[in-house]
Amino acid sequence: MRELETQRLKLRHITEDDAERIFSCWASDPEVTRFVTWNAHTDICQTNDYVAYILKEYRKSDCYRWGIEIKETCELIGIIDVVGFHHGAPVIGYCSGRAYWGKGYMSEALEAVVDELFQNGFDTLVIEAVDDNIASNKVILKNGFKLVATRKAPISEQKPDTIVTFNSYRLYK
Repeated sequence: MRELETQRLKLRHITEDDAERIFSCWASDPEVTRFVTWNAHTDICQTNDYVAYILKEYRKSDCYRWGIEIKETCELIGIIDVVGFHHGAPVIGYCSGRAYWGKGYMSEALEAVVDELFQNGFDTLVIEAVDDNIASNKVILKNGFKLVATRKAPISEQKPDTIVTFNSYRLYK
């Protein structure tokens, strides 16, 4: 997995040194984690464990995971990655700190990741968003994904009582 650059962003490997920033910028924020599959971190130890998991995952050949950094300020503002594969197609996930919402950063990062995955030989990409997450759905549509299905389900095993409507999108090369 190589680093990627856009006009304003550098997509790079997460390092151990990023744990505090990840915790304070997005992982501990209940509003950021409202629509993701994991619960907000309540302790930096949870984030340290998460970073250790990421570093271990980087050893796998099918790991696509980038920290999103603003080039001008070197601020780590979020993460974008392949969270799994659906019938061989990468499933993309992302999140960022609230202070960086609405500035086009995630659309820019997603565009770079889409290009990279297509260059790596994938011809179909998958992404899902909770229907109530209006901003995320807009990012996905802005990047050319098409809505192919909706389903109601718990948001995750970690949040079994939170039933949501998922919008499932696909993008074909």
